[in-house]
Amino acid sequence: MARTAILSALAQEQQGLLHDLRHARRVQHAGREFWLGELAGQPVVLALSRVGKVAAATTATALIERFAAQRLLFVGVAGALAPRLAVGDVVVADGFVQHDLDASPLFPRYELPLYGRSRIACDAPLSELLHRAAQAALAGLGSEGAAPALHRGLVASGDRFVSGFAEAGALRHALLDAGHDALAVEMEGAAVAQVCLDYGRPFVAVRTISDRADDQAHVDFTEFIEQVARRHAHDIVRAWLSQLP
Repeated sequence: MARTAILSALAQEQQGLLHDLRHARRVQHAGREFWLGELAGQPVVLALSRVGKVAAATTATALIERFAAQRLLFVGVAGALAPRLAVGDVVVADGFVQHDLDASPLFPRYELPLYGRSRIACDAPLSELLHRAAQAALAGLGSEGAAPALHRGLVASGDRFVSGFAEAGALRHALLDAGHDALAVEMEGAAVAQVCLDYGRPFVAVRTISDRADDQAHVDFTEFIEQVARRHAHDIVRAWLSQLP
C-alpha cells in the first residue's frame, strides 16, 4: 500500500494522531523526528514541518526522498482572510499561492519564477475525498451545538504571521487585485505544494481557522489548538484515511 505522509507545523496539531499510531517507530533524519506506523489501516509517516516555508520544504523533501511518501497531507490551523470565515471553520484547500513572492519586474508578482504559474493546485480526487471526510467529521459535532462551517478554496502562504487588521486587509486586497481570492493565510502549505509538484506527488491540505488574522490573532492561540484544532485534525484525517484505497 502507498505510504501517506501527514504534516503539521506544531506538535499540538498532531498529538491525537500520534497517540493513535499503531506499530509506531521513530526515525531521526535531517534534524527531525519522523514517526512511521499505521493509522486507519493505512501506512503513514507523521512529521512536524516546523514553521515557515523553508522548514516545510525541507520536511516535505525528506518525506519523499527518505520515506518514499506517495501522497502528502498537511493539517493544521490558519488565519481567515475572507470575511465569511469564522473562528472554528474548516478550509479544504484547492490550491496555494505564495503571498510574499515578488520577483517583479522579471516576473509578475506572485508568479513562481520559471514555473509559469502563481498557483499550485491540490490533487483534485484526494481533495474531494478530504472534503467529504471533513463534512462527515464536522457533522458529528452538530450534536454539541452548531457545527463549524466547511469551505473550499485558495490558501495563501508566506513567511510572516499575519496578525494585524490593517495588514490582513491589505494582503487580501492585493491578492484580489491579482485575481487570487484567498480564503485563509498560513506559513507552510505553498512550499509543500511546490515540492510535491516538483516530485510529482499528490498534495492536499485542510486547515482549521484559529483567528481572523487581525490584532487578536495571538489571543488564546495555544488553547484553541489544544481544544479545537487538534480534535478537528484527528477526526478529519482518520475519516480521510479510511476512504483511501
